[in-house]
Amino acid sequence: MQMKLIGKIAVVTGGSSGIGFATARALVAQGAHVYITGRSLDALQAAAAVLGAQATPVQGDVADPVQVDALYARVREQHGRVDIVFANAGYAAFAPLGDLSEAHIDGLLSTNIKGVIWTVQKALPLMPAGGSIILSASIVASKGFGNWSVYSATKAAVRSFARTWASDLKGRHIRINAVSPGVIETPGHEKTGATQEQLDGFFDHAASITPLARTGRDAEVAAVVAFLASDDSSFMTGSEIFVDGGVAQV
Repeated sequence: MQMKLIGKIAVVTGGSSGIGFATARALVAQGAHVYITGRSLDALQAAAAVLGAQATPVQGDVADPVQVDALYARVREQHGRVDIVFANAGYAAFAPLGDLSEAHIDGLLSTNIKGVIWTVQKALPLMPAGGSIILSASIVASKGFGNWSVYSATKAAVRSFARTWASDLKGRHIRINAVSPGVIETPGHEKTGATQEQLDGFFDHAASITPLARTGRDAEVAAVVAFLASDDSSFMTGSEIFVDGGVAQV
């Protein structure tokens, strides 16, 4: 593997498991120093132990702008800049129309939308020209899966951010893109509120309609993010890359 990110400083939110952890591992493997964030200190420390000396765990909730400030204060103190931001932290929650609660809506909006805004906006004072911002969207933004309406709407917002922020940042030569994974089996699905039977059915259906007849893998998404983080992707901004069952397309 070519070490294309030597000397780069990266932030990966939601970096202790799933796609975030796989991405942090891919960035470290290519030479970057990666700050991983999450709400569980134990999970972060366990992840950092696997990633090694090139990873720094910082506990925090992206929905709280004060905690995001603390993250970037630490990055500034230790490295003075951030070259790569993967705004990955987010979660899915299952609820049909008719049973939507204020807690359900506010929780998803706070983490999946506000959290992305704070993660990106507060990184900008530390990001030089040539920086790369990658947002974690999802195919649900354009699908009509029942019972996932608010979650799907948050991911549609993330897709929109990639396009509009690309215009906002073009004068600074900072590129911004979104990845929209298909169904990826990660620990996050266990927290959706769906039953195991519902999840199994969902995974089976997703596998049946993908080109490779299987669900996607977190390492496949991580490889796409690592490409977008590298200078090889300097011609891309405002793009959305779909990753579904091992197949990536713009």
